[in-house]
Amino acid sequence: MYIKSLELKNYRNYQNLQLDFDKGTNIFYGDNAQGKTNILESVYLCGTTKSHRGSKDKEIIRFGEEESHIRMMIRKDEFSYKIDMHLRKNKAKGVAINGLPIKKARELFGIVNLVFFSPEDLNIIKNGPGERRRFMDLELCQLDQIYLTDLAGYNHIVNQRNRLLKDLYMNPSLKETLDIWDMQMLQYGTKIINKRKDFVRDLNQVIQDIHHNLTGGIEHLEVVYEPSTEAEDFENVLKKNRERDIRMKMTSAGPHRDDLSLVVNGIDIRKYGSQGQQRTAALSLKLSEIYLVKEKIKDTPILLLDDVLSELDSNRQTYLLDCIHDIQTLITCTGLDDFVSNQFHINKVFRVIKGEVYNPVSG
Repeated sequence: MYIKSLELKNYRNYQNLQLDFDKGTNIFYGDNAQGKTNILESVYLCGTTKSHRGSKDKEIIRFGEEESHIRMMIRKDEFSYKIDMHLRKNKAKGVAINGLPIKKARELFGIVNLVFFSPEDLNIIKNGPGERRRFMDLELCQLDQIYLTDLAGYNHIVNQRNRLLKDLYMNPSLKETLDIWDMQMLQYGTKIINKRKDFVRDLNQVIQDIHHNLTGGIEHLEVVYEPSTEAEDFENVLKKNRERDIRMKMTSAGPHRDDLSLVVNGIDIRKYGSQGQQRTAALSLKLSEIYLVKEKIKDTPILLLDDVLSELDSNRQTYLLDCIHDIQTLITCTGLDDFVSNQFHINKVFRVIKGEVYNPVSG
């Protein structure tokens, strides 16, 4: 699998851009704040419908414009795919595959699998549970189309239930309808809990060797799933918490409250780890994504590396570059020194200056 080309129109600081990629390593270099990350973001958005930054569509459209377009050409085995994405300020995005509009985001997943590395990956460890749930969900959605459907259904039900809990203050007779929402929460939530549990089990089978190698055998990393409630207890917990939920006007238990802990040599590094330990664990998580896609999808993902080499010491740089030598990779950086010093082969180089991409050079 590889991306053949990308076209952008009115996307962030790009008015019009057309790029042809090499199957190997493609490097975008230039000073900060020139638009390098925007290229990687557009690829990820086109393949997943989500910005890795969490940006809304209206924030992505070029200033002064009403809409934006992305077109990406993909080659997978003997098949070619054209993904067209249309972003509008006040409407839902439109997506077409080979000219045919799709209604659900799940129809897009599986066409292209992407793994995004960025300096913000450290937030997976440092920030609150929402970041770690987001990591789980983004990866699971790429590995399992049904999970995406279950997650969307669950989130919708939680929102509707929370709205009802607020309305009960003015209209207590609505309390009888809580049973309907609870039944649907159980239906979707139980599936999500079980799939997250399986995901963390599979993740541990991969991540421990990666982290062992990254740390020279000094550290042992274990990822622990911390569900808000076990699947078999979910129904009882909902009933037990009902009066509390009514008082608080929000749903207090369920997969939307799950978390992950990352334990290094018996220490929870969310709270007690050094920044170096947290950064290495984040890198281990992202490298594990590559292996899980290869194992579950039986295909190689496309890697998007946003200025991550400057955050790593030479040993971790070497390990990362060794892991990606046989995969199409799009890399942003401010200079080429790290690649030269590591004698890393570069297939195509692009220079980015103020929203313009100049003189691609073959490596």
